[in-house]
Amino acid sequence: MSDDWTTQIPAAAQAYLENRRLDEVECIISDLPGIARGKAVPASKFARQQFFHLPNSIFFQTITGDWGEAAGDEGFIEPDMTLRPDLSTTSAAPWTGDWTLQVIHDAYDRKGNPIPFSPRNVLKRVVSLYEAQGWKPVVAPEMEFYLIARNLDPAKPILPMTGRSGRPAAARQAYSMTAVDEFGPVIDDIYDFAEAQGFEIDGITQEGGAGQLEINLRHGNPVKLADEVFYFKRLIREAALRHDCFATFMAKPIGDEPGSAMHIHHSILDLETGRNIFTGPQGGETDAFYSFIGGLQHHLPQVIPLLAPYVNSYRRYVKDHAAPINLEWGRDNRTTGIRVPISDPAARRVENRVAGMDCNPYLGIAASLAAGYLGLMREERAEKQFRGDAYEGEGDFPRTLGEALNEMEEATGIAEVLGEEFLRVYSIVKRTEYEEFLGVISPWEREHLLLNV
Repeated sequence: MSDDWTTQIPAAAQAYLENRRLDEVECIISDLPGIARGKAVPASKFARQQFFHLPNSIFFQTITGDWGEAAGDEGFIEPDMTLRPDLSTTSAAPWTGDWTLQVIHDAYDRKGNPIPFSPRNVLKRVVSLYEAQGWKPVVAPEMEFYLIARNLDPAKPILPMTGRSGRPAAARQAYSMTAVDEFGPVIDDIYDFAEAQGFEIDGITQEGGAGQLEINLRHGNPVKLADEVFYFKRLIREAALRHDCFATFMAKPIGDEPGSAMHIHHSILDLETGRNIFTGPQGGETDAFYSFIGGLQHHLPQVIPLLAPYVNSYRRYVKDHAAPINLEWGRDNRTTGIRVPISDPAARRVENRVAGMDCNPYLGIAASLAAGYLGLMREERAEKQFRGDAYEGEGDFPRTLGEALNEMEEATGIAEVLGEEFLRVYSIVKRTEYEEFLGVISPWEREHLLLNV
């Protein structure tokens, strides 16, 4: 790295440092759950280093800090990876006490090959498959989350945060501006942090749950948008902590409230013409449009563990609670798992409403794009458009993590797109987490089974 490396970073990061002395650089990478792992180094050292090392075991770590067993034929020897910075991802860390930048790194093995189970590499792999066909995938994520009261005892239920009125946040106030105002100080910090980091928020709304908010991001390159969601989760948590509350991205943090989703909007452009391949010359829907939907319908069940990665994730899929229970598709229909929003022909897009906000953004977007890609390549046809209330139908994707893992492990086409080695490692980690969960006796079991069975 040259001493003038800061001239190669995004304008927002340069503006953040203007007339200031850079103190520290956080060299980070996403693990499988989406937690930032890495090292913080003095700015002077970062300027001298081309790369740094971390053991590849970070990708075998579960959400509880335990480790998945078996790392291949050589055993669990924890070889080092080479992590190289992507300077285009350089971003401020405006909540720190000094002047700090964050830089996302990519992981390579000793031969210079991308580590196949690094989430960012998985998404890059899928995007490259589209590009090889002359296509440019475009996505727009929507992030739902809760602002909650500090929860220091896991045995106690999660409660909504107290707003500036002094009252706990109320439920069923979707799109209420008064409800948004209740969280004004937190939202102000979210906007300030996002501006310092160079992120453009398309809008913030109150959702249906008590203390539940949604942030929409502008559409763009899938890897860039996944980077932003990865950054945003930390940004939002830091903003909440400044105001004596927590931000949670659990799929279902409060039992009788709606869950939190990461809805993913997709469109595909022709690389040569820039035209949306979902729209024909006369503005009509193309075969590619229906094939993409068909791919989501046929293959999303095989990647549910990437979209719903924890046992809690499956609690979100409840009838009439703003989450889908099946993969019907419909136009402007929020009861379906696959929705086609109202738009002009040039902006025609398909929305995946299955992904939870607890998913790793790189893996959630990769899984969704992989399903659509298979649909396009195999020219799979969508089922007939669903009209009416899709909650009246039956569920058609796995409803438990164990069942979902079984289906993923039996899939073949999806492994070719996402990578067999990635799915092998992911399955090891998720099986370990599931076994850990099954070893815990819940309050429900103690209450209803202890003296009654």
